[in-house]
Amino acid sequence: MSQYDFNLGEETAAIVGDAFRRAATRGVKTRFTYNVDHGMPVPVPPPPEPDVRLIASLPVEAKAIAGVPDLMHHKYVVRDGADVWTGSLNWTDDSWSRQENVVAVVRSEAIAKAYRLDFDQLWSTGDVEKSGFVDPRWDDGVRAWFTPGHGEDLSARIAKIIRRSRKRVRICSPVITTGPVLGTLAQVIADGTVDVAGCVDATQIREVVHQWRANSNVSWKLPLLLHVMAGAFAGKESTPYGNGTVHDFMHAKVCICDDIVFVGSFNLSRSGEKNAENVLEIEDAAIADRLAAFVDGVRAKYPAVTIPASG
Repeated sequence: MSQYDFNLGEETAAIVGDAFRRAATRGVKTRFTYNVDHGMPVPVPPPPEPDVRLIASLPVEAKAIAGVPDLMHHKYVVRDGADVWTGSLNWTDDSWSRQENVVAVVRSEAIAKAYRLDFDQLWSTGDVEKSGFVDPRWDDGVRAWFTPGHGEDLSARIAKIIRRSRKRVRICSPVITTGPVLGTLAQVIADGTVDVAGCVDATQIREVVHQWRANSNVSWKLPLLLHVMAGAFAGKESTPYGNGTVHDFMHAKVCICDDIVFVGSFNLSRSGEKNAENVLEIEDAAIADRLAAFVDGVRAKYPAVTIPASG
């Protein structure tokens, strides 16, 4: 299993810890990778601090992965070479109680093998940059993508499917900053060829805008972001990140394009392309309908995104 953040209160730590201990008594062997900070500048919000003492108390073989130069951002479990549990949900109390998240469970030996290959790359190298080199292969309408090995390929694939959509595009992502996706969204919204709507984290979007206005190297993206956000997207006013603050971000990461779904740990961001991330691409009309309804429900909870004209 790989977890970006693993930080639990006393009650939930007892429940989760007991599950690990009971598994160990059944002879289950668990390997556990988790992200650790490295003191370098990173996108908002900053990396978490997993509960190392809690992890050390569990009957698991654990390895800290330094997010150098980018984050070990996975949240997945592979069980018995046959089942995968993944999505946007970190294992923290705030993630379970204060955030919007999506979890996907897949029963497929082929998909589980892909995740095992990705995990083994992280485990053996301890290096984010050397992971994610697993070819995305279809198995019964599902395939797994991993970054950074296929980061730019994944962004290009999502952008391509958005451009092909004719019925709907629904997105939940804390931020949207990857060039191919941002540019394609701006184009299809301008063309009026498809119904586009979604929800972002308004606090993080405004921080991105602030950073882009100060950095001429990426300021070209700003008009695209403003165009995409105007009218089509709602934004959650989350608590700004700080020591001791609650983590109540709009944290779901899902994109629905007609009857195709992309769901996982991947923000639609340039940073996401460089992090260790995973995404399931699923072709299934019923799942697409269910997740589109989820996105519409989240969007209905929050007002339209507002971005200051300057400053």
